[in-house]
Amino acid sequence: MPYVVIALLSKTMGNHVTKDELRAELERQAQRYKDEQGGEIITYATRPDPERKPWRKKASLLDQAFEKEIEKIEKDLQNKPDEHSD
Repeated sequence: MPYVVIALLSKTMGNHVTKDELRAELERQAQRYKDEQGGEIITYATRPDPERKPWRKKASLLDQAFEKEIEKIEKDLQNKPDEHSD
């Protein structure tokens, strides 16, 4: 149905119909339908946009190995006695 309305509007209003022009024309048609034919217009709410989760890069094998090496170095540094203390 929406495609039919757009096709009809593009024929009557030209090939380049803006959203504002389309909204105005649909509003005029809805008002005319209510006034002349006594029809009822039902509007539906759009579906809410899905929640977007932040993108996270999955760690590659090299990334995992690098993290393990960093942890190993940090542990070694913590376990060594402080050489500079008196």
